[in-house]
Amino acid sequence: MILVDLNVALDVFQARDPHYAASAAVLDRIVSKQVEACVSAHAVTTIHYLVGRYRSSQAADEAVDWLIRYFHVASVGREQLIRARSLGWGDFEDAVVAAAAESAGCTLIVSRNIKDFFESPVPALMPEECLATFGDLT
Repeated sequence: MILVDLNVALDVFQARDPHYAASAAVLDRIVSKQVEACVSAHAVTTIHYLVGRYRSSQAADEAVDWLIRYFHVASVGREQLIRARSLGWGDFEDAVVAAAAESAGCTLIVSRNIKDFFESPVPALMPEECLATFGDLT
């Protein structure tokens, strides 16, 4: 299972060029069940907020419905927060993502900020790199 980082999902929900194509291709593999994926629980709330702010509350609700239809949700609770703190990273949110991915049993994080996951217990790849490895992940 892979964890899709917030920035990759937002590339698609907000149609952000030049990242949209690769990020959408990753999500397409998930929707077509070629690979199993999750998002962190806090990413779902952030997506709802941002889509609602920049589009509409209906679009935000539809985005959340879509996410929970196609993705598992990686828990972010006390254990993951303690683990994230133990990583000692300067960016706590990225540490929470890494801890959530580890706790969910993910083998890969798909993110456009892979440098932030250099010391992650779960390796990270860019969407373009991830697409090249999907045959190995299924």
